[in-house]
This record gives sequence, C-alpha cells and structure tokens, in this order.
Amino acid sequence: MTAAQPWESGRPETATATTMLEVVIPVYNEERDLAASVLGVRRYLASLPWTFRVTIADNASTDGTAVIARRLAHTYDDVRVVHLAEKGRGRALKRVWSGSDATVLVYMDVDLSTDLKALLPLVAPLISGHSDLAIGTRLGHGSRVQRGPKRELISRGYNLLLRGTLRAHFTDAQCGFKAIRADVAREVLPLVEDNAWFFDTELLVLAERAGLRIHEVPVDWVDDPDSTVDIVRTAIDDVRGIVRVGRGLMSGRLPVSDVAERLGRASADAGSGRLGMQVAMFALVGVASTLAYAVLFLLLRGATSPFTANLLALLLTAVANTAVNRRLTFGVRGRQGAVRHQLRGLIVFAIGLGVTSGSLWLLHATGSPSAAAEVVVLTVANLVVTVMRFVAMRAWVFARRTRAPGAPESRPAPGVS
Repeated sequence: MTAAQPWESGRPETATATTMLEVVIPVYNEERDLAASVLGVRRYLASLPWTFRVTIADNASTDGTAVIARRLAHTYDDVRVVHLAEKGRGRALKRVWSGSDATVLVYMDVDLSTDLKALLPLVAPLISGHSDLAIGTRLGHGSRVQRGPKRELISRGYNLLLRGTLRAHFTDAQCGFKAIRADVAREVLPLVEDNAWFFDTELLVLAERAGLRIHEVPVDWVDDPDSTVDIVRTAIDDVRGIVRVGRGLMSGRLPVSDVAERLGRASADAGSGRLGMQVAMFALVGVASTLAYAVLFLLLRGATSPFTANLLALLLTAVANTAVNRRLTFGVRGRQGAVRHQLRGLIVFAIGLGVTSGSLWLLHATGSPSAAAEVVVLTVANLVVTVMRFVAMRAWVFARRTRAPGAPESRPAPGVS
C-alpha cells in the first residue's frame, strides 16, 4: 500500500510562471490564528511591487484548520492550500518549494512573531540576485526581541553550538522567517534529510558549505506564549542532526561541492574546509586515545616492565583509535575493507612503537627515571605519533581506491544516519 499523497486546493490558473514570491505558512492545528494571519500577509504583500501567492501547508491538522484553509483558498485567487498526511515543518516546505514555479520562496510562522516589515529587506536581495538565501535574525545587531530568558538562553546556546561544531557563520538558525531563490532550492533541497525542526539548520549549513551567500535581516520579534514546541525533544533532535550532518560533511556523503559547481560558486567545504573538520575530529579522538594510553601504561607498569607496558598500551589504543577514526573522522562505514584498514593501521602502529620505544630507550640511557618521567616522555612521543597517524590515515590507510579506466565504480558502504 502506498502512502497517502498530499493534495492541493485553490485556483491553479493563477499559479503562473510569472509569480515572483510564494509565501508558505506551515500550520498544525491553527484554526484560531490562520485566517487573521493569511489576511495580514496578503495585505502586506499587496503593498509590494511583485506578484505573489500565499500557500497554506497543512501538516495533518486534526481541528478545523483544513476547513478554514480551503475556505481561504476558494475566496482568494492568490491563496492555495496543500494538505499533507504527516506532520513536519521541513516536510511541508520541501513539498511546496520543490513544486513551486515562483522565483523566490519564503516561509514564515503562522503566529507572525516576526514583524512583516522585515519581509521587503528579506526578499529584495534575492530578487536582485545579490544573495541566494535570506534569514531573519533575532540575535543580530539591530534586532528587537521580546521573549523570556529561558528561550533566549536556549537560542543563543544552540547557535553557539552550531558555530563550534559545524563552523556556521549565520547568527540565527531557527527564526521562522526565511527566503530562498527557487533555483538554489532545487539544488540544495535534495540534500536536506530532516523533515522537522532541524530542517532550517541543515538547509543553512549545506548552503553555506556550498559557498552560497546568506543575507541576514535584523527583525522585530515577539515570542508566542502559546507555542506548543517541545523544547527538550527539539533540542535532542537538533543535536542528533548536528552529528549526522557533521559526519556527512566529513565523509563526503553530502556533495556540497557539486552544488557549488552547478551554481557557479566556490564551495566553502572544499580543500581546507573538509580537512579542517577531519583535523578537529581526529584531534578529539587523539586526545582521548592519549589519555587512555597514559592510564593503561600506568596500570600495566605495575605488573610488567615499562617496555612491555608501552607495547600493550599502545597496541590496545591503536586498534581502538583506528576503529573510531574510521567511523567518525573519515566516515567509512560497513565491514568492507575493515580488516585491510586495521592491518594498515597496525603498520602505522609499528612505526609509532619504534618512535615511542626509542624515546623510552633514550630516557633510560640517561639514568633511572621515575614512572612519572616515563609517562611524560611517552605522552609527548605519542603526540608526535598522533600527527603522523593522521597524515598516514588520510593519505594511505583510508584513502579511496582509484578506478582503472573502464572498471565499474566502487561505492563506499552506505552510512547510518
């Protein structure tokens, strides 16, 4: 049995290729605010010098939202409604934006928390061709925001997390006031996997990595006290989304450079961008491995010689290090090639063993050092070995095999998102 397909109502004869703006309002059980919101948006759009259409994206509402939406669509030529069988803001925007014939695609929250006066500066840079996407920001200079300290703290903390993990440069990922050029949407949307609240963040991160220009507009914003968003669940889903997107970018599974090439942009994820993410993840794994090595060495040192303790501690951490870096740093999944990768990793381990053992031998050649001195020398030597391991892993251990001319293409094992 196939899933139920979304359906539309309205006046299709008005949906011509000359429509400049399509404003999408995703809704779920909004019978109280829907009519006033749509009429307010229509009034403002009528003051702008461009043709427009307002689309109500009904996410499986169970109250009277669908009836009100259909009534509005039948009353006004420039209003239509799309009904979806499942919830999800991202799902609704993908559905409407992917099938739109408008030049610029906009979405805003039904509660109109953002003052509509920001709509003109939001879409103007896209229409002129200056920018590719535009977002309203509640955290930028010039914004005026009314909301409680809890939501303010969560919002700022989330955007700070994006900067630290995904190297995002935009200031406000989740403000429900965004626009995108249709040609850009056609290229980026197929890469966006999330269908719910993380959709905004994922769209912006991928666009930024593809070298697209994101225009930010300071907004006047008033918090909706009746919002039904589950903050804790949304935060957990967002963290999962950050991990998934980070892995996809590091492994190359998300081809943002291809999008950049097709749109004539210089990908921000090319060259040092992807290398930078690999270095950051490898460094985290390296720090954990070094600490684990030091602990293991001290535990084993009491039962055996320092040379044997060094051998066993280095061997155990090397196997674990290769496995973790294989998955997290270089995005290699599945069992295919795992044995080969570990064997190559052990060769690198042998070289590292020579470096650390040589350092230990030189230390003992100077006298009878304490266990603390041994730990310090071996930890420093291991840091040197760690750098060597990264270079070896990137250039050899996990290097992609090149195809011979005419040979079938070899694809990496599918990842787990």
